[in-house]
Amino acid sequence: MLRRLLLYLSEAGWMRTLMARFWLARRVARRFVAGETLDEALAVTRTLNGRGLPVSLDYLGESVQRAEDTRSVVAMYRRLVACIRQEALQASISLKLTHLGLDIGEELCVDNLRAILTDAQQMGVPVTIDMESSHYTDATLRIYRAMRDEHGFANVGTVIQAALKRSRDDMRQLAAEGARIRLCKGAYLEPASVAYIDRADVDAHFVQIMEDFLPQTPPAHLEIATHDENMIAAALRLVEQHTVAAGHYEFQMLYGIRSARQTELAAAGHTMRVYVPFGETWYPYFMRRLAERPANLWFFIQALFRG
Repeated sequence: MLRRLLLYLSEAGWMRTLMARFWLARRVARRFVAGETLDEALAVTRTLNGRGLPVSLDYLGESVQRAEDTRSVVAMYRRLVACIRQEALQASISLKLTHLGLDIGEELCVDNLRAILTDAQQMGVPVTIDMESSHYTDATLRIYRAMRDEHGFANVGTVIQAALKRSRDDMRQLAAEGARIRLCKGAYLEPASVAYIDRADVDAHFVQIMEDFLPQTPPAHLEIATHDENMIAAALRLVEQHTVAAGHYEFQMLYGIRSARQTELAAAGHTMRVYVPFGETWYPYFMRRLAERPANLWFFIQALFRG
């Protein structure tokens, strides 16, 4: 119930306006958000790279409603790609299709995405198309495959959410295609008709998907995005059982969550990538992080009372 309430609030415009004006909430959100500017995000990236942790940089934003507003988004991502190359950072980028104008029109979104992918491929920067709510799943997979197969972008991957009931079938097909996929549990408010509601069912589905995907021959590439120790243990068991080469899997965690465990995995020889979000539109992302783990919400409440 608490999780569903927080996910509802993540989409509520009135709450977004209230929180954006609340300076203390913005300060506490910095646990999970690298900052509001590109310079702040790059500083965090340098620090994490220094600890042996590659990153995936995400310029926060979604559901853009005006075509002209997408221009600044594309410009920011192109600047980001250039900075990664210039500083030789160990970094990829992540982006949302609704941030590039998918709600306005697919053609606009595709044109914007191609501009970013072109720069990124020339500069050797991987790009991941984030998955949004189930309303966008078909369009996201269609655009991902078009970029990869029709336009020849070898640097693009996408995301599948274990919470969705369709995901095991989707992943079997993507594995056969040799796709690069980030597997996460999912952080959107979904109806029971399309998604597992019980956490145990989501966890079981997550493991089943890994069992299908990791042993593929020829191998696909799985990015295991979880902070759940049970999921990490299952992944490590499968990697060892099927002798999965280091270049065909990696772990991913969010900035500000389980930092010590991130370092442990890297020290053990696993690629451990940190998802580093930045930007002024941090509210929906922040609320979804509170919904994921009760410990995050408790941290937020304590910080508010401490001031």
